[in-house]
Amino acid sequence: MTERNLAGKTILMSGGSRGIGLAIALKAAADGANIALLAKTDTPHPKLEGTIHTAAEQIRAAGGRVLPIVGDVRNDDDVTEAVLKTQGEFGGIDIVVNNASVIDLSRSLDLAAKKYDLMQDVNVRGTFMLSRTAVPILREAGNPHILSLSPPLNITPKWLGAHTGYTLAKFGMTMATLGLAAEFASDGIAANTLWPRTTIATAAVQNLLGGDQVMAASRTPAIYADAAYAVLTRDAREHTGNTYIVEDVLEEEGVTDFSGYAAVPGTPDDRLFPDIFLG
Repeated sequence: MTERNLAGKTILMSGGSRGIGLAIALKAAADGANIALLAKTDTPHPKLEGTIHTAAEQIRAAGGRVLPIVGDVRNDDDVTEAVLKTQGEFGGIDIVVNNASVIDLSRSLDLAAKKYDLMQDVNVRGTFMLSRTAVPILREAGNPHILSLSPPLNITPKWLGAHTGYTLAKFGMTMATLGLAAEFASDGIAANTLWPRTTIATAAVQNLLGGDQVMAASRTPAIYADAAYAVLTRDAREHTGNTYIVEDVLEEEGVTDFSGYAAVPGTPDDRLFPDIFLG
């Protein structure tokens, strides 16, 4: 990695109570970044570890300042309040990370209408509204970034037809982000997406994508956090409008050995489970 860092930068993140979002926050916190989390998980979930409060404790322990904001990215008042509270607490916003996302891989005839709406509301609308609301403050930042955790657009029948409702929601996140990149390029605001080549060992993978077997063939959230860190410390005016792949970013940063990211140490790269939307 280069000597770039996030010391003193302020990140507003949707979600972040656990998993990849928390890993990104902890990586930034180690530099002394300020982290504002807009998340719903105020009390423990029966199946998911971590709340916004336990995440805040970990961020403080890692060296960052933190502002936990209990709210819902689907609620416009909550989004506005989160942006204003973050600005008020830390004096500005340098980075928006669109981490909140809902996954349901049901086929079209099995997907409940409410779940379709939920994915659209959180993934697409939430990404757009949180980013848009923060733009006037991002304009004042020295190196402003928007980063959405969504895949490159791969409009092949394989992925369009695999789980149409979820595909629409994740591609919608990416399209919103690329649109913002084009619209606000003259303001120097970078907007990019980031997606992994392999599955990441998170609760979503455990519960929805194959349980222990897929978890064991995944990489840890640290690989996503390291790639996000690299993207967010790049020059915003020179690096925008990209649909980055985690491993490609790290290779650009000089990382050639990914073995340390295996969820089960010693698992060879060719035994890892590929993530969706690629290939």
